[in-house]
Amino acid sequence: MFKTIREDIQTVFAKDPAAGSFWEVVCCYPGLHAFWLYRLSHILWRKKTRFPARLLSHLNRWITGIEIHPGAQIGRRFFIDHGSGVVIGETAQIGDDVVIYQGAVLGGTSLEKVKRHPTIGNNVVIGAGAVLLGAITVADGAKIGANAVVLRSVPPGATATGVPAKIRGKKSKDNFNLLTAAQPSIFQILHKLNYEQNELKKKIRELENMIKIEQPS
Repeated sequence: MFKTIREDIQTVFAKDPAAGSFWEVVCCYPGLHAFWLYRLSHILWRKKTRFPARLLSHLNRWITGIEIHPGAQIGRRFFIDHGSGVVIGETAQIGDDVVIYQGAVLGGTSLEKVKRHPTIGNNVVIGAGAVLLGAITVADGAKIGANAVVLRSVPPGATATGVPAKIRGKKSKDNFNLLTAAQPSIFQILHKLNYEQNELKKKIRELENMIKIEQPS
């Protein structure tokens, strides 16, 4: 147990350059507290003591602002940066060395008692405000841009951005900027709307000219 706690603390130092001291990490990182409380609730869940598990999960959300269902499965060296607003659903599965930023959601799209939440591979980064819905798979090494809405599976090493998310490339650089990842798709949407507006204006002018020609003199 102490080995696992030490690994969790080392993970914070490894993945957050703002981490200053041991006591700062232990006392001031809600993502770390949420992960520890999740582990306790997950143990209760596996022992079929469902109500205490859900109650602890509820307290976890109240204390940290992070909601992790006790039924979710999370691997090692998991790190939630900032954390407020993160939601992880019951059937979500998360691999090792995953980083999630504030406001990200791993949600479901089905009301049936089946696998309905995302499966996240190893070494995945999920940007702030990203929403991943359904029993999709985000494969190893993938990156999800800020505010992306991911409805389909993402292949290994790919970068997904936009609403709905599109695959931008299978070889993402380590310095990929998650804070601005959603912007290209926004620019593309605006460009497309501007193009369609101009085309519509052209067609209207053509119709007006046709009407003028057809009118009797």
